[in-house]
Amino acid sequence: MLEENNKMVNEITTLVNEVKSKLSKEINNSIVYVYWNIGRIIVSNENEYNNRLEYGKEVLKGLSNDLTKFLGKGYSYTNLKYMRIFYKTYPEFEEISPELSWTHYNELIIIKDDAKRKFYEKECINSHWSVRELQRQLDTSLYERLLLSDGKPNKEKVLELSKKGQVLAKPSDLIKEPYVFEFLGIKEQKPLLEKDLEYKLIKHIEDFLLELGKGFMFVGSQQRITLNNTNYYVDMVFYNKFLKSYVLIDLKMNNLKAENLGQMNLYLNYFEQVVNDENDNKPIGIILCTEKDNVMMEFALNGISNNLFTSTYTYYIPDKEQLISEVEKVLNDNNENN
Repeated sequence: MLEENNKMVNEITTLVNEVKSKLSKEINNSIVYVYWNIGRIIVSNENEYNNRLEYGKEVLKGLSNDLTKFLGKGYSYTNLKYMRIFYKTYPEFEEISPELSWTHYNELIIIKDDAKRKFYEKECINSHWSVRELQRQLDTSLYERLLLSDGKPNKEKVLELSKKGQVLAKPSDLIKEPYVFEFLGIKEQKPLLEKDLEYKLIKHIEDFLLELGKGFMFVGSQQRITLNNTNYYVDMVFYNKFLKSYVLIDLKMNNLKAENLGQMNLYLNYFEQVVNDENDNKPIGIILCTEKDNVMMEFALNGISNNLFTSTYTYYIPDKEQLISEVEKVLNDNNENN
């Protein structure tokens, strides 16, 4: 009898949750539709007089008062401004995704750069970001970090990001510069041991997975490799389902050293020959450090055929304006050279 009850409970729970999800989506789509149309009505009734800043402000304030009187809350002056911006940003309703909520669009419409906004929009859809996840990626300047990750962002990369979001077609597409661990709450100058950093990242594994990017699954930490009675330990091992590869991460608290690269190369060779099965692609190694010498790396990595990458990490959100200016500088240099 108990088994039959459990079966019925599971079926009913699944049914109710499906209906709730469907209703929630329908309500959200209706809200987006209404707010877009309110924005359309406001813009279509503007002219050379009420489009002026002060006059337009008074018109919206009056409209807000009247709508609040007839319809209740939700039609404040600020909300009407956002509805107007929403329509101005997406003048064709077909451009709006049913996968995104009004709260998502509230974050997206304040992004002035079209390519940047389209990137975040695509990533919200492709990676099923919640609004909180979107806010976090905006705060940590994911778009700029991806553009700077290979040191030479270009117009093609910008176009690709805006059209498709982040595409994982090759191992280098995984890499960001820098990685941001602000979710750990560690002060920048606080000394920390590698094992403590690893422990904190595992404790905040959901946030760490979000920072790593799409398709990552956590396999384990301190994965042992034994060779000739000597034990080696990989700090953290993940698997990426899109690239079908193990991803090995080594954490370094100081500047990157040449021997760190040699050790990661050993790990990669071992995983490829011993751990991989026939369906796995070559493993990927990422060494995360506080600083790195690009000249030293150029010599140390020369001749290594494995997928071995290095990047830096920081405990605080990078200076957004500085990242944007770095991207603009490299893009401008690229345009001048073409």
